[in-house]
Amino acid sequence: MVKGKQYWLLKTEPGEWSWEDQAANGGVTKWDGVKNKQAQKHLKAMKVGDLCFFYHSGATARRVVGVVSVVKEWYAAEGGDKNSEVVVDVKAVGEMRRQVDLKDMKQDGELKGFVMFRQPRLSVLPVPEKVWERICELGNGFEGDGLDIGDD
Repeated sequence: MVKGKQYWLLKTEPGEWSWEDQAANGGVTKWDGVKNKQAQKHLKAMKVGDLCFFYHSGATARRVVGVVSVVKEWYAAEGGDKNSEVVVDVKAVGEMRRQVDLKDMKQDGELKGFVMFRQPRLSVLPVPEKVWERICELGNGFEGDGLDIGDD
C-alpha cells in the first residue's frame, strides 16, 4: 500500500446509485447527498488519490462491489456554502473480483472492531489499512489493482 494514502468506505443504495451507474457514467461522479455531520467530516478528510470501497447497502445487497478513487477533494454542494452539504468527486478504479458480503466480513476474525459494525448507519467511513488489505483479500482484489490473479 502507498504511504500517506487513506482508505474509506462509501455506502450507497443500489436503487439510488449502483456500481453499474458509476461505471456507465464514464466512471466519474460527485459523491453527494451526505447529510450526517460525521460522514461529512470524513468527506472533508479525503485527499486526491485516496481509495474507497464502493459498498451497496440496503435490504437486499450489503456488500463491497468495487473501488473508486478520490479525484477532487471536498467542495460545497451546488448552491451551498462551506457550511452546507459537502461533495467529493470519485472515479471508478475497478470492480471487486469477488463481491464481499457484510455477513462474510462480520464472520472474519481479522475484521473485528471495524467501525462499520459499530456505526452501521454511517455512510462514509474510514478504513484502517489492515482492514482494507483483508477486505481486498476476501474479494480476491479488484480489477485494475495491478495484481495478476488468474481464473484458477
